[in-house]
Amino acid sequence: MQNKEFSFELITQNDNARLGKIVTPRGTIDTPAFMTVGTQGTVKGVFTDDILETGAQIILGNTYHLMLRPGVDIIKKFGGLHNFMNWKKPILTDSGGYQIMSLAKLNKIDKSIGAIFQSHIDGKKIILSPEKSIQVQKAIDSDILMVLDECPKLTDDKKILSSAIDISTNWAKRSKIEFGNNSSKGLFGIAQGGLFKDLRIESINKLVEIGFDGYAMGGLAVGEPQNEMFKILNETTNFLPKNQPRYLMGVGTPSDILGAVNEGIDMFDCVMPTRSGRTGLAFTWEGKLNLKNAKYHNDKSPMDVECKLRNLNQYSKSYLNHLIKTNEMMASMLISLHNVNFYQQFMRQIRETIKNGTFNSFYKKYIGFFN
Repeated sequence: MQNKEFSFELITQNDNARLGKIVTPRGTIDTPAFMTVGTQGTVKGVFTDDILETGAQIILGNTYHLMLRPGVDIIKKFGGLHNFMNWKKPILTDSGGYQIMSLAKLNKIDKSIGAIFQSHIDGKKIILSPEKSIQVQKAIDSDILMVLDECPKLTDDKKILSSAIDISTNWAKRSKIEFGNNSSKGLFGIAQGGLFKDLRIESINKLVEIGFDGYAMGGLAVGEPQNEMFKILNETTNFLPKNQPRYLMGVGTPSDILGAVNEGIDMFDCVMPTRSGRTGLAFTWEGKLNLKNAKYHNDKSPMDVECKLRNLNQYSKSYLNHLIKTNEMMASMLISLHNVNFYQQFMRQIRETIKNGTFNSFYKKYIGFFN
């Protein structure tokens, strides 16, 4: 990736855990990195300025949802998604492949065409081809683009998984052609293969032959046990190129992230911080706190006494318990912001321990802490 404005540097390793940085024209991303999810151009219930204050260096948007609402033409009028949502740092956009799986009742797959959707909003027929996905991502000016892939649901049927690899490889080739030569942006391929080592390695090798700026593991965290996810990562991650970023899509809990970092993964995304915030679940250095529980009714302590962001340390668990019970939107806003901040704290701790060679101790302390 010489002569590119988009680049990755592997700084050091602590066993398999990697410390690195991704450089883009809009800023540097220290890895391992967690990308807060802003599917529709917003991190649910959290102000953009507050996301910046947490130390987040990149967020994620979703091609499928943004092309439906507000539509590419609207976003282009603002000069791209960054201006539209008032976020000046890097954005990674998912291709829409996951929606092929999650909205399965509304679509069909055609290798030569792409994914044929019925819009979940108005029922309109939509064709999302590999080329169209890249066109949309370029139009909204994403910094890291993902190829369109077929992400099958959890299955042990090798025929289904092999078909997904065949389709995804075809789409990956077409995505790269559509992407062209763009020195300022990164294009990532997505490996499939379920929980089968041989299929994963086959998929990885086919993607590496095509050549991408980074590589993602797709089709994991779709319902398999955590130990099975760690096992397949252990068996296959080192087949990915060493000097390019590795991304585990849709993961996860802090323990999921920690275990995957231990297997050599650099990048993560998940709706967990904000989705949990909306249900009253806070992630803290004490573990998970279900603030709906009656035991917090009289608890005067904050979620984190050290967190001064938006004066979060001034709100008691008792008050949050009250807000949850009375269905006040402020409950989800405060807990979501706390969680987004905690995830960034957690990633900083991971990076620091890799840097100073104490990652194994940190791993042992926290690997089962958030399950």
